[in-house]
Amino acid sequence: MKILVTRPEPQSSEWVAQLRALGEPAEALPLIEIGAPLQADAVHAAWAALPGTRLVMFVSPNAALWFARQRPPHLAWPATTLAAAPGPGTANTVRQCLADAGLGDSQLISPSPDSDQFDSEHLWPLLAPLPWDGQRVLIASGGDQGEARGRQWLTQRLQERGAQVSAVLAYQRQAARWTDAQQQLAREARQQPARHVWLLSSSEAIEHLQQAWAGQGGLPGGALALATHPRVAETARAAGFSQVRDTRPTLEAVAHARRTWAAEAA
Repeated sequence: MKILVTRPEPQSSEWVAQLRALGEPAEALPLIEIGAPLQADAVHAAWAALPGTRLVMFVSPNAALWFARQRPPHLAWPATTLAAAPGPGTANTVRQCLADAGLGDSQLISPSPDSDQFDSEHLWPLLAPLPWDGQRVLIASGGDQGEARGRQWLTQRLQERGAQVSAVLAYQRQAARWTDAQQQLAREARQQPARHVWLLSSSEAIEHLQQAWAGQGGLPGGALALATHPRVAETARAAGFSQVRDTRPTLEAVAHARRTWAAEAA
């Protein structure tokens, strides 16, 4: 049972390398492709406005990576501006990408690595005690067709506390374009669904897979998935995956879930 890692690059290849280091059979098969935003000026303006911004929420590693890449060279991260991340993967990327800009560890807020889940709901208890009335908050996210997608639930909580929340498109998302080798891997997964398990961390990624296989009758019977969030699991079941299991979004948890599943099928 081979793990198909569907995260965008470079996270997909990074996960594959780390899973293989744990002895897991894994291959990169991204379902989302990341690129520069259509309007880089909006990111430049966001950087210029940071002194008046209390918090920047990075929704993913790519949000942090692309926001950092587009920093005007004369601008630094202000000491009064906080950064937030929904989990340790994004938090680590924020540290790596923005330390040179002046962001310190004391300014970064993120759930503990042993948190039950890495999402807005588990980040909010860390943000809720802070005063938000009249404060400006920026959600750095990705999107498609030039429209930024923010974290709606977290946005609502912040607005209820009086914060002024806006979103910026830090990167552009679209369906991944597979190489010849990846197309062959996808064909093998379709022909032998019981020997492949799709590692899913995004509902949008599932939509792209459905679109890619729409002309072939949709997902094959017996398709298997590991979902790193309950909402993603719900989307996977609705899309037609025959079996979907939840797992924490950590390398060790994913490896354990695959081994358990493979042992049961043996």
